[in-house]
Amino acid sequence: MTDAIGYERIGDVAVLKAQNPPVNALGFDIREGLLAGIERAEQEGAKAVLIYGEGRTYFAGADITEFGKPLRGIFLPDLCNRIEASPLIVVSALHGTALGGGLEVALSSHYRIAVPSARMGLPEVHLGILPGAGGTQRLPRVAGTEKALEMITSGRQVGAKEALEAGIIDKISEGEPREIGLAYAQELLDHDAPRRAVGELPAPEAINFDAVYEATLKKGRGQLSPATCVRAVQAAAESSSLEEGLKRERELFMELMNSDQRQGMIHAFFSERAVSKLPELKGVAPRELASIGVIGGGTMGAGIATAALLSGLPVVMLEMTEEAAEAAKGRIAGNLQGALKRGKISEAQFTQLTEEALTLATDYAALSDVDLVIEAVFEEMSVKKVVFGKLDAVCKKGAILASNTSYLDVNEIAACTSRPEDVIGLHFFSPAHVMKLLEIVVADKTALDVVATGFELGKRLKKISVRAGVCDGFIGNRILATYRKAADHMILDGASPYQIDKALTDFGFAMGPFAVADLAGLDIGWAMRKRKRAEGMDPRERDSSYVDKMCEAGNFGQKTGKGYYIYEAGKRGGTPNPEVSDLIAAERAEKGITPRAFTDEEIVTRYMAAMVNEAAKVVGEGIARRPLDVDMTLLFGYGFPRYRGGPLKWADIEGLDKVLATIKAGAEEDDYFWQPAPLLEELVAEGRSFDDLNKENS
Repeated sequence: MTDAIGYERIGDVAVLKAQNPPVNALGFDIREGLLAGIERAEQEGAKAVLIYGEGRTYFAGADITEFGKPLRGIFLPDLCNRIEASPLIVVSALHGTALGGGLEVALSSHYRIAVPSARMGLPEVHLGILPGAGGTQRLPRVAGTEKALEMITSGRQVGAKEALEAGIIDKISEGEPREIGLAYAQELLDHDAPRRAVGELPAPEAINFDAVYEATLKKGRGQLSPATCVRAVQAAAESSSLEEGLKRERELFMELMNSDQRQGMIHAFFSERAVSKLPELKGVAPRELASIGVIGGGTMGAGIATAALLSGLPVVMLEMTEEAAEAAKGRIAGNLQGALKRGKISEAQFTQLTEEALTLATDYAALSDVDLVIEAVFEEMSVKKVVFGKLDAVCKKGAILASNTSYLDVNEIAACTSRPEDVIGLHFFSPAHVMKLLEIVVADKTALDVVATGFELGKRLKKISVRAGVCDGFIGNRILATYRKAADHMILDGASPYQIDKALTDFGFAMGPFAVADLAGLDIGWAMRKRKRAEGMDPRERDSSYVDKMCEAGNFGQKTGKGYYIYEAGKRGGTPNPEVSDLIAAERAEKGITPRAFTDEEIVTRYMAAMVNEAAKVVGEGIARRPLDVDMTLLFGYGFPRYRGGPLKWADIEGLDKVLATIKAGAEEDDYFWQPAPLLEELVAEGRSFDDLNKENS
């Protein structure tokens, strides 16, 4: 036996203890140890086997360090079948989390007991695959078809109480997993309980699987793994034996393993964990962070304050007037009401957060003792400079001064203070208490411990924090501005906003760019275009004015009820605004453009090529340190489909030479917009990929 599994005999019960911290992952040593333990128990004449995990959890899933490597030792599906086939009574005692392969091992046991706090689930869909060690065949046999489908296609975890009600476990008991497991095993032996193999239970109920498959595919916006899980559960219901169902599960598992989507999902999984690990911060301690201030209580400021309060940080909310401060408190309370309704906080916590942890102020002096201040005022450099001048005067030494600017130069903001080393950009995404992305914008003089504190704040707020350099729009908004221009160019050349939105939602985006513009507010883009024109645009740059006319008429999107779409109260989504087509047609005529037809494929190809090209420039210039930083920014802030991994992972899968060819073809029509990124040209010439850069910079 390996050291990863401990073995002892307690009377008639052989006890197999997983001792592979921190999460008892089902790697080679654990699998081999379980097999040897079962065989030894049978040889020694034990009557029952108890399997449990030492430390904080039962088997929490596969060993991710084995991903992409040749398999060693017994295959997990074979191990599960071997455990289930044992003539002894096999009991699993669950605590912590039993996820993926962990739950599959538990389901191959004959009986299952759990502590009240235990959680379990089959989250493989989030890696672009399906449970491949019998989970799709055994879970429906104990929980029923519909419950199994809901859990497997969503990857949702369930608590012990719900698992007991569903028949996934047999008993809940307080205590240590070893003690409750031993007591349960002995109880089963004392009562001559039969060996009860899940695979020998009757097949689950057959339902209209075709309808469920189609509905699941639609809900997943093209993600294959949840819908493929439906077909695997269908095999459990319709196969003549467990063996036949397992064979079908394996076929479907391998289909997904060999898919582009699996590559994208695995990339997203690892990148999400790597994105906040910066070599430059190794050994750098963050500054103390016990309280924060927020300046501006609009939608963004209130969202930031809400996120901070929910993380346990007291907040001083500064507004211009008492009425504005009370309105800000109302917005924060509204946000917290949502957390209360979802059971995230209690009534007592709601009261404590709104009446004690939140302080309203109208005087900058109230910020004199906070450790970090985030301004969320109007996106105008002159306004920002006034705010930072006042902060410089009142904030204590060592306090961090942060701007939530979306586009503006953080170096210029920092330069108006006497402490530029304490200034940083913290770009939240609205609504800030919901959206996961936080761009941490590091200015030229920002101190390393200030950067470390930014990441510490992101961790406390449960954000995906990405380091960004200073440029117009940082990582996300700079790339957005470019691919949005590609869409605008296609509009002038003949496509419609509605065809573009549909083509991109079919590709997997949560929303198309024009629906997103309506949601954000068309006035934001209008202000940016006016700023850019005032600064002076390159005469070679294509510009369009039809959307300015929409703004001049007071149509800013959802908040005014009309933009690219018309929005009616009480109705989800919008319907195309017919005025938009007339404005576009008038501008085409004015510019002498003869519109042409675009296929959906051409729309996606050009849109993605523009996105990848700008992203490559962002990485090449060091604004993003690694390609994965771009991918995580687009996944968590801009609705990019997770199963495609991010724009640069998509480009790797698609082929960088193919993407570059699209860019060069575009340059024949517009050599200003379609200037190939030097980094992209370099990678193609050297036969390398963006993923190679991630590995070099990990």
